[in-house]
Amino acid sequence: MIRLERRKRELAHRRQVIIKAARELAEAEGWESVTTRRLADSIEYSQPVLYSHFEGKDAIVSAVALEGFTELADTLHDAREGADSPAAEPLAVATAYVEFARTNPAVYEAMFTLSVDLTFAQPDTPAPLHAAFVELREALAPLAGDRDVETFTEVVWSALHGLATLSHAGRLRPAFYDQRLATLVNQLATARA
Repeated sequence: MIRLERRKRELAHRRQVIIKAARELAEAEGWESVTTRRLADSIEYSQPVLYSHFEGKDAIVSAVALEGFTELADTLHDAREGADSPAAEPLAVATAYVEFARTNPAVYEAMFTLSVDLTFAQPDTPAPLHAAFVELREALAPLAGDRDVETFTEVVWSALHGLATLSHAGRLRPAFYDQRLATLVNQLATARA
């Protein structure tokens, strides 16, 4: 029994090493640079060892995305809890969301733009994805008014994703970063149904 538990810990550790290496390589050089051969070389495992943990690159990207959703949920929770008042939560969470995307571009790309085998907005959605959405929804619920809070949250999430993506691509004026977030949240607050 002790050998089996130790083996499980070793496998979990090896899996985490692979995920961490993929994430670091993607953040440094982009996802196109992440190949099983480069990962195997960088962590000194054989490619068959990688394939014993993941079916291929897409599965590794999915694992990175799941980690990212856990981190995003924690980030949004901390922003919500750290806000000075309930009225300050939407801006705090919006800022935290866009900042998470800015500081973790490869992880954010894995979460939202690369092909992953994760289910979104369904009963079988993985817990980390749901947790991140719940944190966003809780901060935005007071602004929803009579509107469906889930749909309202999806629309705001889409706007935040647009701001994050356009900012990362250099398509928006950098000097107006804070002003854009404040404008979005102010518009939501004044447009209650």
